[in-house]
Amino acid sequence: MKSKIPTPLKAGLLSLFAIAAILAAYAAYTKSYAFFLSFDIAKIPGLAIQSNPTPQATNEGSPIATPVPTLSSDPAPAPWDGASRVTILVMGLDYRDWEAGDGPPRTDTMILLTIDPLTKTAGMLNVPRDLWVSIPGFEYGRINTAYPLGIAYDVPGGGPALAMQTVEELIGVPIDYYAIIDFYAFEQFIDELGGINMTVSTEITVDPIGQANTIVYKPGNYLFNGPEALAYARARHTEGGDFDRALRQQQVILAIRDRIVELGPAKVAARIPGLYSELTAGIHTNLSLDDALKLGWLALDIDISTIQRAAIAPPNAVSMATISSPEGAQEVLIPVPDQIRLIRDQVFASSSMASPGLASGDVRANMQSEAASIVVSNGTYVEGLAAETQAYLQSQGANVVGTQNSEYTTFTKIIDYTGKPYTDRYLVDLMNITPYSISLQYDPNSQVDVLVILGDDWAGNNPMP
Repeated sequence: MKSKIPTPLKAGLLSLFAIAAILAAYAAYTKSYAFFLSFDIAKIPGLAIQSNPTPQATNEGSPIATPVPTLSSDPAPAPWDGASRVTILVMGLDYRDWEAGDGPPRTDTMILLTIDPLTKTAGMLNVPRDLWVSIPGFEYGRINTAYPLGIAYDVPGGGPALAMQTVEELIGVPIDYYAIIDFYAFEQFIDELGGINMTVSTEITVDPIGQANTIVYKPGNYLFNGPEALAYARARHTEGGDFDRALRQQQVILAIRDRIVELGPAKVAARIPGLYSELTAGIHTNLSLDDALKLGWLALDIDISTIQRAAIAPPNAVSMATISSPEGAQEVLIPVPDQIRLIRDQVFASSSMASPGLASGDVRANMQSEAASIVVSNGTYVEGLAAETQAYLQSQGANVVGTQNSEYTTFTKIIDYTGKPYTDRYLVDLMNITPYSISLQYDPNSQVDVLVILGDDWAGNNPMP
């Protein structure tokens, strides 16, 4: 006997930069959190967060999970300070698992959304569901199985937590929040917006959920309704397979943002009752409403040209392989770590350094205009390296005010406490290190602006005389 899925959750979820764009609908309704909360419909402590479920039983006695379990009793994430980079893992669940009654669903879609509020830039990175990875606490498996494993084995934090840990280990970046949007709410949300404008570049056949409703789109411009947008984003049978699918998902996400901007606050406000209903029914996240509002406004203020878009995809970042398993032979994608790091740097590092203002003018003069205080810390076993580096950086115009020692590190790191992008960029270029080495840890009370922790990479290869 199949499990019965409640009507509002008859499908899994989709992807997101949409979360920031969708949350901007809240912000468009009101410029004041207090004003927003004055409406009875909005008196909630945050977006919909549901408890980890107690497994229910079918007539045959086998346990099944209730739909869309999310974090509940575990410690809440550290509150966003409004200045640090924010990274959100968005997961879409494979609705076929719900329909088949096969227990906790696999993730159909994984997208990392990152926003840098200091430079007002952002990035999107699609993670393919067939990637063969190490799942913390378990053996290797497809990355789309981390979520159901977290539920089935009652991992602390449930499916979202294990999925976040798995992606963190793969990509090598901390993930602050998760967000889940179910298919039905996604469709209804787009319909409430009056559809989204899409440009189809090559002919594609899509199949909205339902019977006998296949559509063939020729190249051209279209106004997609909710079911059409969802089907377009989920279509897989194109020449580029999952890679094309990732690009279409990102296209849909940006189209949602553009539609919200096009409508403007007044028209969005008129649609808020319906939008709010769909959001609260279909979004599950550990973001607070207050932080969601801040990110929504920020998302609308980001220049589209600075949004870095990428996907972990063949031929460079993954290789195709056939593996043996208890279920038989499986076609999977084997990650190529070095190539994935390059893609990661493109999305996360270059997006934070991509502001047109940072790329123009005299780099040294821009750095000196910030007057950032810099401390150099020796994270190597080379005695005197911090003092030697201090003298070198000072000769290059940097304001190095002191040195210290720290724990050993292989790679040089830059920690920015007060938001000094020109100084960060100057140090990255001068020391020939990856921009991904920059960590923004906003602390207005910090006695130093920037901390440089020297690693063995600098000790073994540097331009100092």
